[in-house]
Amino acid sequence: MSEKTIFEKVISGELPHYKVYEDEETYVFLDAFPSAYGHTLVVPKKPYKNIYEIPTELAGRLFQIVQKISVAIKKAVEAEGINIVMNNEPAAGQIVFHAHIHILPRFENDGGYHSKHLKYPDGKAQEIADKIIANL
Repeated sequence: MSEKTIFEKVISGELPHYKVYEDEETYVFLDAFPSAYGHTLVVPKKPYKNIYEIPTELAGRLFQIVQKISVAIKKAVEAEGINIVMNNEPAAGQIVFHAHIHILPRFENDGGYHSKHLKYPDGKAQEIADKIIANL
């Protein structure tokens, strides 16, 4: 049996994280190294490696969840825009080989989502996770 991905460890509760949504097939949580406050990951619970391996019906379901979570994030952090990003394969920047979709809140003149990585101050991640949950 292969080693669990970091996201499987998040889903199973082995690693600390801030969950904002879960259903039978998907799991959604705040990125541990956010590019913006509210930067969230949508992952299938099964460890499909990338977009190429996800069954078509599940891919459609993931993007339904991405839309739902994006609306909640935009309201929660008062974002002026949202980027949806999925890196597939190392050449595209994929580091964790468990398919995942980034939802990145954007703000005018924020420098883009690759320009920085933030650290949540104590209590801030839970506050934002709670706001996203309240907006679902």
